[in-house]
Amino acid sequence: MNTIEKPIVEFMNVNYSADGLHILKDISGSFPEGKITTLVGPSGAGKSTLFRLCNGLSSPSSGELQLKGKSIHEYDPISLRKNVGVALQSATMIKGTVLDNLELPLTLQGQKIALTKAEELLQDVGLDESFLYRNAQDLSGGQRQKLSIARTLVNKPKILLLDEVTSSLDRVSQHDIEELIVKINKKYATTIIWITHNLDQALKIGHYTWVMMEGEVIETGEVSILHHPKNERVQQFVKGELE
Repeated sequence: MNTIEKPIVEFMNVNYSADGLHILKDISGSFPEGKITTLVGPSGAGKSTLFRLCNGLSSPSSGELQLKGKSIHEYDPISLRKNVGVALQSATMIKGTVLDNLELPLTLQGQKIALTKAEELLQDVGLDESFLYRNAQDLSGGQRQKLSIARTLVNKPKILLLDEVTSSLDRVSQHDIEELIVKINKKYATTIIWITHNLDQALKIGHYTWVMMEGEVIETGEVSILHHPKNERVQQFVKGELE
């Protein structure tokens, strides 16, 4: 990782165990502020578990996790969720309109969203204002994912965690989401941490990458390391010899 980049999330010898399993093993490293870092690796590597630590849904068994230079334990849950937004592959919607779903983060805080703000957020993700009163259940997969991302932007998070958000989409919708994430990164200087199984996507979108295997961080650096990894297991993974 480029040492001149300012870290926004730092892992210091972080371990996580659950149900007798050692899931994350001595994780150390940082995600640079305002950049896109991709997380790649075989299934079961611990990538989604690492995300749960970043937004406080789980706590490290040992080690230190810092957000913007402060221990994650110093953030109350509401403040933490405002700083760290999450979008998942499933893009789950509540029953109701697009507006109902967009307003959900504020509804949970007893607030309403201004229509002008709602329209602006939709425009940010490539949906026009005519979508506001549509039934969210009637949206296509790509439209649901765009709405899911817009919903995470309501709280203006400093960090956006994306967990396989394009893996169930067709090629056109996947391309739309990739362009959208690059736009958000540039417009708002949002730090993006993106789990993807698509190495071409990682190379195209990311500034940096982490390669994880069996709960360990095996190799990190500028995303170009995926072209010529040093670690033998990473070489096998990049060649498609590890699943």
